[in-house]
Amino acid sequence: MGRFFITTPIYYVNDVPHIGHAYTTSAADVAARFHRQLGEDVFFLTGTDEHGTKVEQAASARGLSPKEHVDEVVQKFKDVAVKVGASNDFFIRTTDPQHEKFVQQFVQKCYDKGDIYKSSYSGLYCPACEAYYIEENLVDGLCPDHGTKPVYMEEDNYFFRLSAFQDRLAAFYKSRPDFVRPKHRYNEALSFIEQGLEDISVSRATLKWGIGVPWDESQVIYVWVDALINYLSALHYAPGDDLVARFWPADYHMMAQDILKFHGIIWPALLMSAGYELPEHLFIHGYLKLGGEKMSKTRGNVMDPFPLIERYGADPFRFYCLREVSFGQDGMVSEEGFKARYNTELANELGNLVSRSTSMIGKYRGGAVPAPPAGRDQAALEGTGSPLAVEANDTADKARAQLEDMDLSGALETIWVFVRRLNRYVEEQAPWKLAKEAGAEGSAGVSAAAALDGTLWDLAEGLRLLSVLLHPFIPQTCAAIRERLGLEPVAAEAGAEGRLPDPSWDGARWGLLPAGLTVVAGAPLFPRIED
Repeated sequence: MGRFFITTPIYYVNDVPHIGHAYTTSAADVAARFHRQLGEDVFFLTGTDEHGTKVEQAASARGLSPKEHVDEVVQKFKDVAVKVGASNDFFIRTTDPQHEKFVQQFVQKCYDKGDIYKSSYSGLYCPACEAYYIEENLVDGLCPDHGTKPVYMEEDNYFFRLSAFQDRLAAFYKSRPDFVRPKHRYNEALSFIEQGLEDISVSRATLKWGIGVPWDESQVIYVWVDALINYLSALHYAPGDDLVARFWPADYHMMAQDILKFHGIIWPALLMSAGYELPEHLFIHGYLKLGGEKMSKTRGNVMDPFPLIERYGADPFRFYCLREVSFGQDGMVSEEGFKARYNTELANELGNLVSRSTSMIGKYRGGAVPAPPAGRDQAALEGTGSPLAVEANDTADKARAQLEDMDLSGALETIWVFVRRLNRYVEEQAPWKLAKEAGAEGSAGVSAAAALDGTLWDLAEGLRLLSVLLHPFIPQTCAAIRERLGLEPVAAEAGAEGRLPDPSWDGARWGLLPAGLTVVAGAPLFPRIED
């Protein structure tokens, strides 16, 4: 059995969550669910980043201590995972005592290796990034990510010898051309390395809200160093047996492009210094943009996803994010775009397909899935008995390859082509006409009845297959489809944690649906949104 370890970035709790956090968590959950379907041992990690200047400032503005502030705000980030239907295995907080202890042990290793030293620093500092900039990296004198003016800072800090790892990092990148994905992000990170690396400050003297430097209590560890180490520290105390050996190195760190430098350069160098293996891949998704501009809490142009989720459900939100914006690219999102996708694709195409198929089985065959015509059942098992069989199996094969390649939007498009194919199949076969002809006497009636049985079985089998293929994206909907088809009630199979099981990818083949299942029509899965 293979294993798969995927992480989101840990989210900064200086303010409330927005659609970007929900997007990353949803995408990581799609990958985690798919790999569980493959039968792999999966660990999915998310959490919160709770130290640093911005948290201290946000707490002060509210008249709270930093700990009081983070304890309150962190629940909103835990709710993100719950509301988008994420199946994360652990939620880490950087204020966990076990994390803080491990961070100190980690940086002590780097210090003992001689890779951390004390020096003074002066330069331009962006409080929103909690990072230093040089003039040429600014845009019109402003932070390129937040559009704010950096402030001049000067203090004595401890520094990490990032420059000493330049050659090792460049060699690593050239030996692993798929380390950062998509490719243009890999090129961006490698170019940054080849331009030359400077040592970086890894402590703060003026900040008190952080993890103490183990050999110097007057300073705290830089929040970004503290945050990066979470991916490894969590495996040392999350529930389970020997999680470090089971899951490290991570298969994928998933994040937005603004933190590529930290994850693609600083994190690998820290791991090299401390003596750990490097992660297998970083996947850098694009920005969701509102009004043509990257959403940011600092800019104040964020879109709140939770009213949409509360009104229409988690599945439509997950579907919209990965359908509207090609995963790995930037893209525009809006409430109007959400409603349009919901009505045209979820309500009209998938929802209507489920309703028509189950209703016709109820009307023409008393609610029982008919057996395919004689001789066609075995052929169906071999993938040759239905006009849909070849397309169905090709769809499953292509979608699997795309999901394994983290092409989430591409896989969803591949599957959706088959959704539309099934809708066309209804019109081509016209079961209502076959039902009318089946009432005729003689061979014509027998032939029409057999054709009707084959068509209705094909539609039910198509829905069963979709309930496997679409499960990573819209798990609650797929559970509902399986229940309506009379398959084992999925809701009753939920485990001790209440998590719905992930149907095996072994079911992603045509011809596995048994005849005689009792089908239930039910209310529309996606009631249309009427403005």
